[in-house]
Amino acid sequence: MTAVGTLTMSSAYAVELPPACVGCAQDEAKASANKMLMAAIPISVWTDKTEYNHNEMIMVSGQVANIASGYPVTVTVVSPLNSIVTVNQITVAEDKSFETMLNTAGAMWKYDGTYTIKVNYGSVEKSNSAKVELTGGVVTTPTPSKCGVNEITASGQCIPFSISGGVVKSATINTDDKSIVINIDAKKDGTLTVTPSKKIQDGIFMVLVDGEQWDDVEIDKARNKVTVMFLAGAEKIEIIGTFVIPEFGTIAAMILAVAIISIIAVSAKSRLSIMPRY
Repeated sequence: MTAVGTLTMSSAYAVELPPACVGCAQDEAKASANKMLMAAIPISVWTDKTEYNHNEMIMVSGQVANIASGYPVTVTVVSPLNSIVTVNQITVAEDKSFETMLNTAGAMWKYDGTYTIKVNYGSVEKSNSAKVELTGGVVTTPTPSKCGVNEITASGQCIPFSISGGVVKSATINTDDKSIVINIDAKKDGTLTVTPSKKIQDGIFMVLVDGEQWDDVEIDKARNKVTVMFLAGAEKIEIIGTFVIPEFGTIAAMILAVAIISIIAVSAKSRLSIMPRY
């Protein structure tokens, strides 16, 4: 919507709107649109800035669409090295908002780069994230690959592979989707065969090529092996399983422990609330 200053005409003269009112309609429209958007998103999150120096405070704010009584918002910060920096829980206010401060001082925040602030409110569907940049600290440098010539380096793991018709450019492990994502440069039609260790990925059942489900695939469950026949021009192959190695080790266990404690606390509270009072 675009609001344009106009002249209000009468039979005798014209009166110009006061400068303070120019754009009022536009501001009201933006505010209304923002309220509608906030109500539609299960949980939203933002920060007061997008770039910070080390030792600064990050103000994290957000809002939920509907309050789930007894459930806190879990805030997880992930560093540029894909390690968890901190995990915190915030109580949602009566107006559906939440807020916390993150102190970037400390060894866990020492690296420059993009930090991802993830928020979750009771279920996977109620999650969101914001990204901030930290500068003025330690510049991260890639760790030299220790994998063999016939292995893909994916998030520090070595995965055997072979390819024809193209080359592998890079690979990562996506713990959210339990998948291995492989970026390729396909000069012509070809095949990619991947045989991950079951300690890295297991239960392969689906393959996506450039974001679409792909049927031209052979899966050998006994050998945990998958062969994908791709077309020239393909760029990304995602292999999805029922399990993929956690990226965060002991801290992942810590998050699980926090979640279990929260569930127990909420369950206990629920039981107490239905006890008869005398």
